Amino acid sequence: MSLILGYDRDTLRERVDLAECRERYEQIADQRSLSALLEHAFLLKMLGELDEALAVSEQSVRLARMAGTRKDLLRARVLHASVLHWRGAYAAAEQELETCASEAEGQSWPTIAAFAMQHLGKVRFDAGDLDGARRAFKRSLFFRQESGANDAELETTFLAIDAVERRLAHESAQAADAVAVTVANAQANAAADAALRDDPDTLDFGDEAEQPALFSISVSTAHSARV
Repeated sequence: MSLILGYDRDTLRERVDLAECRERYEQIADQRSLSALLEHAFLLKMLGELDEALAVSEQSVRLARMAGTRKDLLRARVLHASVLHWRGAYAAAEQELETCASEAEGQSWPTIAAFAMQHLGKVRFDAGDLDGARRAFKRSLFFRQESGANDAELETTFLAIDAVERRLAHESAQAADAVAVTVANAQANAAADAALRDDPDTLDFGDEAEQPALFSISVSTAHSARV
């Protein structure tokens, strides 16, 4: 039974019961098979223990390379990349996932290609590359449809595409608001400048009557004093 309860509509991250994850991890903590290591890494990631999750995911990649199939290795590498993603290493995660997706597509393994592209979309989504995220999710949808994925798997990708579209719409609205404010400020400044040019009296130079008399002696006094 999967521990994943669903996906957050805004962050696209898995929703799980952390208590169940902890309990499951304790149940399999002593197991060292490849499948167990993969599950260890996933559970540690969900529990937020990312340093340990990284170490275990690297161990699973080594084990898959030595004793697993090529499909096993790709799955282990995708999981390893997802841990890198959660640690904020977006560039490294993206490169790994692009390689995995390309190899899976070349081998005609659409299920694994979809898995890699779905995670690639999430990396780009968090990195702010929304157009790239949308492309990755649409490729994931193509591969899932090609592999005959069930409705739940397809819904996961539709949800991801919807999240990207909503964020793009939000950013577009923010950009439009910013442009409107800039234009309004420019128009207001232009109107103020025009008003000053047309009516210079609007400039406040103070009351001339209140200006101090700099020269208070009369011309006649100045003449007699030979100033």
